[in-house]
Amino acid sequence: MVVDNISNLIISLKNASTAGKDYLNVPVTKMNTAILNVLKENNFITDFSQKDKDSKTIKVVLKYEDGNGVITDVKRISKNSRRVYKTSKEIKSVKRGYGMSVLSTPNGVLSSISAREQKVGGELLFEIW
Repeated sequence: MVVDNISNLIISLKNASTAGKDYLNVPVTKMNTAILNVLKENNFITDFSQKDKDSKTIKVVLKYEDGNGVITDVKRISKNSRRVYKTSKEIKSVKRGYGMSVLSTPNGVLSSISAREQKVGGELLFEIW
């Protein structure tokens, strides 16, 4: 049985935002923490925190503008069955700049904007808008 933590995280964020939830809890992993940090820096979520060091969940506070969730949809690009890698020149804008891609690079997990600025490519994890 294969568990894809990244897919679980982004679909949970989308579903909670669509349902109008204030927050949700996700499992603690290094990848989830790195992805949530990128989403917070790019204003897709308000905040996230782990209650204490022994806690196995992260509380993610969702962001809303005019009563609508900032996260409207997500698309998983690189999967366990098919990995997708892009160079910095191949990274395109998402939804004409309204969304962004998240990449796993040698410099860590970065947004498409940061990856282009740093001129670094990597595995294209997902798109969010």
